[in-house]
Amino acid sequence: MRFEPVNGQGDGSPYSCRRAACEYHFNNDCPNELKVNTEHGVIACKSACGAFNSDEYCCRNSHNTPDTCRSSNWPVNFPAHFKNHCPDAYSYAYDDQKKYIYL
Repeated sequence: MRFEPVNGQGDGSPYSCRRAACEYHFNNDCPNELKVNTEHGVIACKSACGAFNSDEYCCRNSHNTPDTCRSSNWPVNFPAHFKNHCPDAYSYAYDDQKKYIYL
């Protein structure tokens, strides 16, 4: 998948308007725990939240802030696998660890 701004002007910062793409085919390289298998083979790769539905992997309840939802603290850091192939991909809540101020 790829998103690209039309006539976009970026400022070079990590959050500027620029092309975002992930052209790696994860169905061939999905962690076993995240595979969606059918009689036709692996058809998708779930998120850890979708696979396990836990507060920790879904960044909810006591894990619902950038400080408490860090994949590096998870039992298995699944997002690291995806980031290795697609560094621009956003794979879970607070993936970029950016602090947000809500008004």
